Amino acid sequence: MRLKNYIILLACVLAVNTATAQETSKKTNRLTDSVTEVYNVLKVNKNIKQGLYQAVYQENIPVATGMYDNDKRVGTWRFFDPKGKLMETYDYSNGKLGFEAPETEVSNLRYFADIEIDSADVVNKPVKIGGRYFGYLPYVQLFKLPKDIWDIDRNKYIAQVELLISPLGRLAYYWVHITGYNYDRTIKMSLNLPNEDDKIFKPATKNGEPVACRIIIRARITEYGNLDFLAK
Repeated sequence: MRLKNYIILLACVLAVNTATAQETSKKTNRLTDSVTEVYNVLKVNKNIKQGLYQAVYQENIPVATGMYDNDKRVGTWRFFDPKGKLMETYDYSNGKLGFEAPETEVSNLRYFADIEIDSADVVNKPVKIGGRYFGYLPYVQLFKLPKDIWDIDRNKYIAQVELLISPLGRLAYYWVHITGYNYDRTIKMSLNLPNEDDKIFKPATKNGEPVACRIIIRARITEYGNLDFLAK
């Protein structure tokens, strides 16, 4: 009987310890001037995300939603544009792209591959997990306006982010072009991104064969000197 009681007591202690270890606290973080992420972290280790994650545009429109388990994305995540339109679904547990919204003329992204294409070729653009809005936020949020042009009129200057994606699906270079009145400057950005996943793409293909492709993101300069997508 004593052994049985000890086993029951041990099981209860383990259950309490497990429950305590999974206790979480809520955190918020601003990704851009327009997007804030809201998620939970373990109380015992605030670097580990656990449970529901949401990124919200202007405080009321989710642009990304999914679950974390021990700091890993799990299950199906959904990614939206700032108007709430579904752009992509991705199953992180099985590594499968479920849905990718068709490209439209109003997209802020443009694609350029230096290859010959004829009418019989089947060409697919690169795909970024996270969709064509949330998935590309890291490349606009990392930019900071140089001090020598900090006082420019933001409305009179144009910004473009340029990414080169290799046939292996890796980010090969990352530039920002700033143009305005009598001004034209290209700034080379570091490839040492904080998140390794931001270097990985599903590459463009021609007839099933991977090819290099440039992605141009049309952006605006914010009042804080960062970049954000052009409003539509």
